[in-house]
Amino acid sequence: MSNVTVVRRPMFTVANGLAALIIVVAVLWLMPVIWVVAMSFKPNSELMRSTAGFLPIPFTLENYASLLSLSATPRWLFNSLLVAVAMTVLTLLLASTAGYAFARLEFPGRRVLFVAVLAGLMVPEQAVFIPLHALFSSWGYHNTHAALIAPRLAVPMGVFLMTQFFKAIPRDIEEAAELDNAGRLAIFRKIMLPLSYPALTTLGLFTFLYAWNDFLWPLVSATDKQMYTITVGLASIQGNFAETEGLGSVMAAAVFASAPVVLLYLVFQKYIVSGVAMGSSK
Repeated sequence: MSNVTVVRRPMFTVANGLAALIIVVAVLWLMPVIWVVAMSFKPNSELMRSTAGFLPIPFTLENYASLLSLSATPRWLFNSLLVAVAMTVLTLLLASTAGYAFARLEFPGRRVLFVAVLAGLMVPEQAVFIPLHALFSSWGYHNTHAALIAPRLAVPMGVFLMTQFFKAIPRDIEEAAELDNAGRLAIFRKIMLPLSYPALTTLGLFTFLYAWNDFLWPLVSATDKQMYTITVGLASIQGNFAETEGLGSVMAAAVFASAPVVLLYLVFQKYIVSGVAMGSSK
């Protein structure tokens, strides 16, 4: 009989240890989120006695019912959706066209203009609030959707991301299209844009997230209650640490405002991962 050597693999490896560490960190990160969701389903009378525990016992939907019963809440949700969608679409349009121009077109002052765009990354948004407020006030645009959308369309990071992405695409593809008598606009629309879907998806999701969570500029620009976004509106109905509405109502408002963004990320997460990985590798 031949001798058979049995190779025993170690029970613990570096990969297993790293995976265990990631799971522990993920659980610790999710604990506050689970706690907030659990409290949103607890009665306020129970939360006045204790906020401990991760299970919504006793269970109630009263906090969400009272939140949705506010007549202005659907209006605030519509404002946020309109502003976020419009800002995302317009930002993708401007960033993709500007990025393609910087990456592929030769025109006087291209380098200087690109440096000026990147210089916008160093200017904090709070530094231009007073000029923006004065400008839109002189135009009479405050308390309009245009005032909530327009100041956020200048996204230097989006232009830089699309410029770098288009530069990484081989020029051979465009040259082959030019041999087929394809114009510059046709090349951009039928070739370059489909190839840039990962970058466009990543930029679009980050823009939507930024627009949905934006609080400071809507707080400054929208003084009419009907023009509040969901973040400003929900903040306006809260008292001093929810003295009037209760802690459960505050947690329900937090979950209500965060749910659309979380669902959007879960649907498009593979595009975010591929876009970030492709952008970092290039």
